[in-house]
Amino acid sequence: MSGGKIVCIGLGPGDPDLMSLRAHRHLTNAATVAYFRKPGRMGQARRIVEGLLPGDVAELAMEYPVTTEIPVSDPAYNAMLRGFYDEWAGRLVNAAQHGDVVVLCEGDPFFFGSFMHLHARLPAELVEVVPGIPGMAGCWTATGRPITWGDDILTILPATLPEAELARRIADTDALVVMKIGRNLPRLRRAIAAAGRLAEAWLVEHGTMPAERVCPLAEVQGPVPYFSIVLIHGQGRRP
Repeated sequence: MSGGKIVCIGLGPGDPDLMSLRAHRHLTNAATVAYFRKPGRMGQARRIVEGLLPGDVAELAMEYPVTTEIPVSDPAYNAMLRGFYDEWAGRLVNAAQHGDVVVLCEGDPFFFGSFMHLHARLPAELVEVVPGIPGMAGCWTATGRPITWGDDILTILPATLPEAELARRIADTDALVVMKIGRNLPRLRRAIAAAGRLAEAWLVEHGTMPAERVCPLAEVQGPVPYFSIVLIHGQGRRP
């Protein structure tokens, strides 16, 4: 087979049952799959599809360069990642000459997904993107409450913003999703408290996954895992 495509499939929030039929069809017919991971780790995307891949599938593990010792603001950080994405864009194009390459992506590929950096480097005619349920949807469903009502405004923030900017935006919205928490949790908690909304905030860890945990943010002590999202539900107009 020749002239294949690079097909990025959104795997959804974590539970394999929440994958779309289209994504599942590409996955179970894949000859080659590629996925991001940290060195020495299985990778969350690969973990989601464990047991679903064809037995003879070829796997391409795209291992991020080690960047934890380099501040994000350091030009060397972007330079290292730029080289990583440039290299893998070329490797995927070469692999697609022999048939389709299925790239795995948690959530939705175009919502804070690493694949977007490859997409910007790949020939448009070679690429197909299959959307997926974003992780935040799995998390607010786990709380058992709607995230928005009526005319509520929903704001999505990265916890990497400066504390004062977080507090301003949190105070100025009806409903809230905060991502990229990790080591930023203490700063985020202070910002939510400064906005007067700590009692409304919920933390969801590993939403839709076996280790799922839902609890009020005010009760959370210590570090949280990477797959964590903070939510504040809207209280807008209702019939």
